[in-house]
Amino acid sequence: MDGKNKFWKGALVGALVTAFAGLIVIGMAAGIWVVGKGVMRNQTAGPAGSRATSSEIALDVDRVSQKMKLIQKIISENYLFDEDPEMVEAGIFMGMMAGLGDPYSTYYTEEDFEQLMENSIEGEYCGIGAMISQNRETMLMTVIRVFEGTPCADAGMLPGDVITAVNGENVTGMELDLVVNNYIKGEEGTEVTVTVYRETSDKYLDLTMKRAAIETPTVEYQMMENNTGYVLVTQFEGVTASQFKAAVDDLQSQGMEKLIIDLRNNPGGLLDAAVEMAAYLLPDGTIVRTEYKNGTGDEYFSEDGQLKAETDAGTRLSQYPMEDGRELDIPMAILVNGNSASAAEVFAGAMRDFDRAVLVGTTTFGKGIVQSVIPFTDGDAIKITTAHYFTPSGFDLHGKGLEPDIEVELSEELMQQAAVEPEDDNQVQAAAEYLNGGETPGEDAA
Repeated sequence: MDGKNKFWKGALVGALVTAFAGLIVIGMAAGIWVVGKGVMRNQTAGPAGSRATSSEIALDVDRVSQKMKLIQKIISENYLFDEDPEMVEAGIFMGMMAGLGDPYSTYYTEEDFEQLMENSIEGEYCGIGAMISQNRETMLMTVIRVFEGTPCADAGMLPGDVITAVNGENVTGMELDLVVNNYIKGEEGTEVTVTVYRETSDKYLDLTMKRAAIETPTVEYQMMENNTGYVLVTQFEGVTASQFKAAVDDLQSQGMEKLIIDLRNNPGGLLDAAVEMAAYLLPDGTIVRTEYKNGTGDEYFSEDGQLKAETDAGTRLSQYPMEDGRELDIPMAILVNGNSASAAEVFAGAMRDFDRAVLVGTTTFGKGIVQSVIPFTDGDAIKITTAHYFTPSGFDLHGKGLEPDIEVELSEELMQQAAVEPEDDNQVQAAAEYLNGGETPGEDAA
C-alpha cells in the first residue's frame, strides 16, 4: 500500500494472533479485563431486583467434594498406572469451567496464564504475521488477515486457510491462545511449518516460514476520490485511538468531506480505545453500557467536553474523565463483516445509533459480552463471562450481531487475496457510491 499513511505498533506478531471468542491475545482485550473492573466490586454489590443469586443455582460443593474423595480413593487403590496429581487437579478445574457450557469461560494453569500475560506485553516474542479466528462450536482456526511482508505472507498463506497442524502436530480442537503460545510463537529466526487446509483447492498445504519480529499496523488511511477519506482499523489497542484521531485530523486537513471506516476482520480489542474513537466523532451522549449479573453496570459517555465512565453508584472508572469536546458531522459509512467483533461492534453500534454512519457489508460476529480474567495466589487463573454490552439504544448484540444497512458480500475472487486495494474492493466501492449519492446494491433506479 505504497503512498499511503500508516501508523505502526511495534508488537511482535504473536500478539496479533487472536480469537473472537474472547481469547484475545492482543493485550487483555476484546472485552477481557484482568480482575475485571466491575467483577470484584460486584462480589458484594447486589441491589434490589438483581438476578438470581448464586445460592439459588450454585454447585453443591460439599456433595461434589465427597464424591471426589471417593473417586480419589478408588484411583489410589486400583489405578494401574502412576497418577500425576497436578494434572488431575488441573483437569478438575478445567472440567468445572467447561461444565458452564460457556465457550468464553476457561481455566488457566500457572504456565498457561504466564504465557497469556506475556502476550499482553509488547515486544517480547516473535510470530508469523497472521490474524486468526476460532469458531467456538467447531474449534476450527481460520486465517482472517495476512499482513504484507510477513513470514506467512511470503510463505503463501491466504485468508480463509484453516490451520490444522503446526510442525506436524495436529492442533485441531485446541484452544487458539494455547496453539499460539505453545506452537506458533517462538524465537526470532526459528523455523515453523504450519499446515493449512485450503477449501478453494481442496488441498492441505505445508507452509514453512521463519518467525520474525514484525511491526503490525493498527490504523492505515488514505484519501480516495471525491474527497472521501478511508481509514482501516485492524484492532483496538492502546495506541489505536491516538492513531485514529491523527488519521482523521490529517484527512480533514486534506479536505475530507466523507469518511469510510473499515472494521472488517477486526476482532475487537480494548473497549477504552473503541469508546475514545467513537467519542471523537460523536456528539454528547452514551456510547456503551455494560451490565453485570446483579444488575449494576458501567456507562461510557461524552458530556460537556469530556469523555466519562461511571458505575451506577456514580464512581468514576480509572483513567476517566478524558478530554473530548469534538464531533465530526460528515457522511460516514462503516465496513463490517462476520469477523467484526466485540469492541468493533461497540464502535459500529454507537455510530449507527447516533445516526452518524451506515453499516455496509455483512452481519457482524455478535460478541456482546465481557470476560474477566481473575488470577489466584497460586498463579492459576480463570477467565469468566461477567457482563453484557449494550449499544446506546439498549440493543444487546450478543449472539445476533449488527445487521448492515447496506448488505454487500465481498466477491469470491477478493476473498482469496492477501491484500486488496480500496479502489479494487467491491465493498469499499459500495460504501463510496452510497456516500456520493449513487445507487446502492439492491436498490432500483428512480
